[in-house]
Amino acid sequence: MNSVIQEVTERIIERSRQSRQNYLDKIENARLQGPHRGVLSCGNLAHGFAACSTQDKADLTSLTKANIAIVSSYNDMLSAHQPYEAYPQILKDAIRDIGSVAQFAGGVPAMCDGVTQGNPGMDLSLMSRDVIALSTAVGLSHNMFDGALMLGICDKIVPGLLIGSLSFGHLPTVFVPAGPMPSGIPNKEKARVRQMFAQGKVGRKELLESESKSYHSAGTCTFYGTANSNQLVVEVMGLHLPGSSFVNPGTDLRDELTKAAARQVTRLTDLGDNYTPIGHIVDAKAIVNGLVALLATGGSTNHTMHLVAVARAAGYEINWDDFSDISNAVPLLTRIYPNGSADINHFTAAGGMALLFKELLGAGLLHNDVKTICGDGLEQYTKEPTLKDGELTWQDGPAESYDKEVLATVAKPFKPDGGLSVLHGNLGRAVMKTSALREAHCKMKAPAVVFEDQFELADAFKAGDLDKDCIVVVRFQGPAAIGMPELHSLTPPLGVLQDKGFKVALVTDGRMSGASGKVPAAIHVTPEAYHGGLLAKVETGDLIELNTETGEMSLLVSSEELAKRKAMVAHTDKHQVGMGREMFASMRNALTGAEQGACSLFAGSGNQHDS
Repeated sequence: MNSVIQEVTERIIERSRQSRQNYLDKIENARLQGPHRGVLSCGNLAHGFAACSTQDKADLTSLTKANIAIVSSYNDMLSAHQPYEAYPQILKDAIRDIGSVAQFAGGVPAMCDGVTQGNPGMDLSLMSRDVIALSTAVGLSHNMFDGALMLGICDKIVPGLLIGSLSFGHLPTVFVPAGPMPSGIPNKEKARVRQMFAQGKVGRKELLESESKSYHSAGTCTFYGTANSNQLVVEVMGLHLPGSSFVNPGTDLRDELTKAAARQVTRLTDLGDNYTPIGHIVDAKAIVNGLVALLATGGSTNHTMHLVAVARAAGYEINWDDFSDISNAVPLLTRIYPNGSADINHFTAAGGMALLFKELLGAGLLHNDVKTICGDGLEQYTKEPTLKDGELTWQDGPAESYDKEVLATVAKPFKPDGGLSVLHGNLGRAVMKTSALREAHCKMKAPAVVFEDQFELADAFKAGDLDKDCIVVVRFQGPAAIGMPELHSLTPPLGVLQDKGFKVALVTDGRMSGASGKVPAAIHVTPEAYHGGLLAKVETGDLIELNTETGEMSLLVSSEELAKRKAMVAHTDKHQVGMGREMFASMRNALTGAEQGACSLFAGSGNQHDS
C-alpha cells in the first residue's frame, strides 16, 4: 500500500474514532429494531401495502421476503435522469421474479446547473443537495424496507442521495446509474464557439446550434464534470455494479445491468446470511479510495465539499489537507475534457473503469480490503460487463490502454500528481484545479480587479476594462451569502483574455464547477467574505499572489493598511429573494464553510462555519 495513502487513511480513522463509533452504534440500533415491518401496527402495515397486488401483500405480511425501496431523481427536463422514467417498473419486475417486492418510496428533486447557469435558480443549486438528502430520508422513513435502490447521476443529486442513504446506514443500498449520452461535437469545438460568442464574433443562433449538438440526447453530459465524477467515485467506493457507470442508456447491456442491480440488493439484506449495509461499505478506506480515484482522473472540484459532507454522514471528518496529500501521491491518469479533448465515452473505449481499477490497485493506491455490494475486495471491478447470448456476464478488462492519449498508466502518467492544489495565506484557504492548466503550476502576482457579482465582470469584459494582467476577485458568492452558485459563465471571457496573452486568474468564495479548465481559479475561499473573510477588504489595484508550488494565496497589503480598512458590506438582497430563494434563508444561515462541506445538515453537531 502506498505509504501516503495509508497515512492519510490512518489519520482520518484516528480523528474520527468517536464520531464513527457513534455512527455505527446508531445504525446497529436501527438494525436491531427489525425486521421493520414487524414493529408496525396492523393499521400502519395496511397503509403501507394498500396499493400492492395480492401477491405482494402476502409476501410483505410474511416478513420473510425482502421489500426494497426505490428512490428516484427522475424528471424529463434533465437529460441524465430522463432514462429513469422506466426504471421503477424494470426494477420491480426483476425483484418480483426472484420472489421479493419493491415499492417506489419517493422522488427527490433534480435540478440542472447547465440550465440554471448564470440565472437566479443557480443560487439554489448547492442547497438542493441537502434538500435531496432530506427527501431521501423522508422516503425511507416508513419502516417498510429491507434495502434500497438509489437512482441518481448529476451534480448535487448523488451526494444528496448518499448523505440520505447513510442516515439509514443499516439498509443495504445499491446505486443504479443510467449512463452518458452518446458523443456529440468535440468539447474543444464547443468551448471555441463559447469564446467566440463572448467576443461577439458569433450570435445566439450559432451558439445554440453548437450547444444543441453537444447536449443532444438522453443521458449524462459527456464532459468530465461533477456528474461523471459522481459516477466514477461511487463505483470506486463499491456502490455500483462493476463497469456499470458509463454504459449508454437505451442499450440492452444497460437494461441488464439495471435488472442485475435490483437482484443484487436483495442478496444483501438482513433476511439472509450476507448482510451488507451501506454504512459498513462506506468506511474510511472506501472514502479514501473515492478520493484517490477522483484525483487520479482530474475530477470535479465540487467534491472538495461533497465528499466532506458524505464522509460526515458516515461519521468521518475529512478536510482539504487530506485531498492535498492524496493529490500529491497519485499520478494523473486521464485526459477527459476539460482536462483534455476526449469525453467520457472515449475514456470507456480506451479501457474505462476496469483498466483504471487495475492501474490503481497494481500501484497500491487503492485499499483492497474493503466491502462492496459485490463482496470483499475490488478485483471484480477490474472486469467489465458484457452480454453473451443475451446473458449478462463479466469478463477480464483490457490489459493496457487502447488510447494512451486518454488513459495512461501509473508508470507513464500525464502528470506525477493529481492536479488539485490547496492554497492558504492571509486570504484564507482555497482549492485550485491545476490538472487542466496550460502550465503545471500557477505562479502569478498581479493587481486585483474586484467584483461583487458575476454579472459585473461580464460588463467590465465587454467594456474592455479587463484587457490587462489581473487577478479577478468575485466575492460574496459563498454558502452563507447567496448559496454558493457556480460561476462557470466566467470561463469564456477569462479564457478569451488568456488567449489574448494576458495573465489572468480568478479568486472567489463561490464555485467554478466541475468543468474548471485552463484559467487558474482559486475557488471555495474560506472564510467567505460574508463571514468576515479578508476578501471583504480587498480593493481593486491590490497585489495578490497565487503560487500552487508553495501553496500561497496572499493579499500583498500591509497589516497596518488592512487594519484601517472597513470590510465591504454584502449587497446580497437581490440574490436572496425571488425564484423561491426567500424560502431558503434558514438553510443559508445554517450552511457550514466550504471546507466543512457547505452543509446545513450537521450544523448543530460540532461543525463551525469556517476554518
